[in-house]
Amino acid sequence: MDHLLGENPDLWGVVLDGPTIPMKNGIDGTTKVPKDRKEWNAADKLAIQNNAKAKKILICGLGPDEYNRISSCQDAKAIWETLQTAREGTTQVKKSKIDNLNRQYELFRMTEGETIQEMHTRFTNIINEIY
Repeated sequence: MDHLLGENPDLWGVVLDGPTIPMKNGIDGTTKVPKDRKEWNAADKLAIQNNAKAKKILICGLGPDEYNRISSCQDAKAIWETLQTAREGTTQVKKSKIDNLNRQYELFRMTEGETIQEMHTRFTNIINEIY
């Protein structure tokens, strides 16, 4: 996914910054208001297309559970943030997971009846999760 979006920095910009909404000056001359579709120029159309392309790239690799999670998202940025939160959790959840893994690491001991291979696998899983 990163590779596909990385080929076009404008697409990755849409994911990180949100879509560009074509704007114009309002009646008062200073307030910005969205342009009507018929007022869009080539740059406006490209910006709208970039959001659609980024959304398509993000959606293509999703399974049904992930798709249901993002189905109400209107733009690529919202999709990306929803997927990140679902995958990694919020900052508080991530910190809690790291704290728990560090505790497991610090208290790591071979359990009764556990083989060396089982212990090694369990230890490797803790290290990999911390990483």
